[in-house]
Amino acid sequence: MRVALLTLLVGVSTLASAQAPATASIDSNQVWQMQDSATTAGLRGIDSVDGTVAWATGTGGTVLKTTDGGAHWMRCATPDAATDGATLDFRGVQAEDGYFAFVMASGPGQKSRLYRTTDGCKTWALLAKNKDEKGFWDGVVLQREYFGYLSVRDVGVLIGDAVHGRFETRRGLIQNIQITDSAGCEARDKESAFAASNSSIIDLGPEYLLGTGGRGGGRLLIAPRLNAGESTNPCEAVEIPIKKGSESSGVFSIDLRDMKHLIAVGGDYTKPNDSNGTAAYTNGDWFHWIASTTPPHGYRSAVQWSESLKLWIAAGTNGSDLSRDDGRTWQPLDDGNWNALSLPFAVGPSGRIARLNPSALPPASNP
Repeated sequence: MRVALLTLLVGVSTLASAQAPATASIDSNQVWQMQDSATTAGLRGIDSVDGTVAWATGTGGTVLKTTDGGAHWMRCATPDAATDGATLDFRGVQAEDGYFAFVMASGPGQKSRLYRTTDGCKTWALLAKNKDEKGFWDGVVLQREYFGYLSVRDVGVLIGDAVHGRFETRRGLIQNIQITDSAGCEARDKESAFAASNSSIIDLGPEYLLGTGGRGGGRLLIAPRLNAGESTNPCEAVEIPIKKGSESSGVFSIDLRDMKHLIAVGGDYTKPNDSNGTAAYTNGDWFHWIASTTPPHGYRSAVQWSESLKLWIAAGTNGSDLSRDDGRTWQPLDDGNWNALSLPFAVGPSGRIARLNPSALPPASNP
């Protein structure tokens, strides 16, 4: 979405800790233990491969990588550094390991780009630019293993805002196929997606899920399975009980723990302390959504299920929350300023990177 996502906040009240530089911390009582990113860039993208290897991206052409769990973050070469790479806003990153990764820039027209590295970010190959001056790319996700859907290297889906009535879509071998408007889900008037660290998209291989926002958004779009010769099958659309109706509101992030339990988070990023309509969940299938009875304590731009901890974590510009009951109720964790999650890491403005400290999480309440 082309609005200045997560930066033009209205009336944001943050704690002093949210404004502090990203320096290392060893306070065992902190839920989020700050790490030294060695940058002041606004960090918008994060992808943890295994908790040891992770990649982060942001404004000013910034790409970072760690191979030691965040003890050290290194600055990668900037894609297209010799021309305009330093003007790019990298809001999405997907990595296979410490060598192979995609980064996606979001911006109007040709400021939306996709790059790939195969040598650990020493060099970058430009795979694609958005050739439509009205276009704006929102996310790129590689196909990961979900419940029998096998991951395939270099295969995924790239989604951009609608420019001809359908969301711009690439599916399959990302670097080799062209945008095909007829294959994208049909968009309502003024419906878009948010460029929120790729987390509004889930790629299941045969089909993908997309959470939408904007004045026409607040829906889950379920793309059809691709069959030979059938590129225009209609997508299914489901309304989600989340704040909607304005350019700055809607679904920002979706995730699942199994094929029956999904969570969507969002709200209105210009009203970060408004908790109304910030989370919803399913309890059985993708077509029936229920608003959280105790929502997160503000707008949320990221949500993720932790299989190892058996809980959900959501984060946004006024803090983070956890849920142990599949999104019905949420419990505040902190009041920091976060943009994106890929557990165990979270990133935010001014170079903020932190690692989740499980030992500092509040205990589960007794039934």
